[in-house]
Amino acid sequence: MFNFIKKQFIDIIQWENPDEETLVWRFPIADQEIQNGASLTVREAQMAMFVDEGRTADVFPAGRYTLNTQTLPILTYLKNWDKLFQSPFKSDVYFFNTKQQLGRKWGTAQPVTVRDAEFGAVQLRSFGMYSYRIADPEKFFKEVSGVVESYTGAQLEQQLRNLAVTQLATAFGTSGIPFLDMAANQVLLSQQLTGLLAPEFAKLGLTLENFTVESISLPENIQKALDKKISMGIVGDMGKFAQYQTAESITMAAQNEGGLAGIGAGLGVGAGIGQTVAGAMAGMMQPAAAGAAAAATATAAPAAAEDPQAKLQKLKGLLDGGLISADDYEKAKAEVLKQLIN
Repeated sequence: MFNFIKKQFIDIIQWENPDEETLVWRFPIADQEIQNGASLTVREAQMAMFVDEGRTADVFPAGRYTLNTQTLPILTYLKNWDKLFQSPFKSDVYFFNTKQQLGRKWGTAQPVTVRDAEFGAVQLRSFGMYSYRIADPEKFFKEVSGVVESYTGAQLEQQLRNLAVTQLATAFGTSGIPFLDMAANQVLLSQQLTGLLAPEFAKLGLTLENFTVESISLPENIQKALDKKISMGIVGDMGKFAQYQTAESITMAAQNEGGLAGIGAGLGVGAGIGQTVAGAMAGMMQPAAAGAAAAATATAAPAAAEDPQAKLQKLKGLLDGGLISADDYEKAKAEVLKQLIN
């Protein structure tokens, strides 16, 4: 009788100072017993659950409760209490932090291989943010935390990130969006991933509040290949590109010391070289027969360049086309006429 009187009974149960990172906290009972009629205080963004020898019992949302057989029907059933039982009792009490866990990061530690409609199989990297909260304490206790003194968000992070990466390939593969358009459709991808992940979070007793895709990228070697493909698309018509390159070369030559008249046999040779380059490029783009004809034309060009009259005609054509200045034209013409007189 004396030992019974000396026992200390718990008459107030509450989680006064929860920290942001702790998701689950067990109220310290030790060898004490809970007084029948004790007070349970559950604050906002909290839930409390009684656990009897590892078996989940009654769950309480925010509020203040008087503990007795009426407010603890499941625990009463598990312990086979008589409805008039008034003695103190032992039970584990767990508090759950139901605040929204914001700003959680996810990302792919290794590239994820997905099938793209344009590039075939590609390896993607991606990262973003998500937020969640505990919605079902009983399920979370059974599936995640178990019998512990406390359980933190840091302990849960890796498992949730793995869930996100697992569903990433499925979301990319079923989206039907080519990789080049993914950057412009990150909102749509975020919505698809949210739809895929929400049921997986629910299995753990969690509600997925938000999930965003912030970046999608390719490994460096694949990105270089993509950049090359984009550059080739920008170049477009190779024939026009060759003509543009030839004209640029002539303009640069005109700006050199001595002008066009100071480069070898004059601008006529330069024009011949331009024709040769254009012919060679055309040969690359046309069938073998057309290539042979272009080669014959390129071979005949230097011979025509030896005729002073032909040189003068080409010079006049370049002047009329605005490719050389009048001053360069006069200098080059003087050189050709000097060769003709000599």
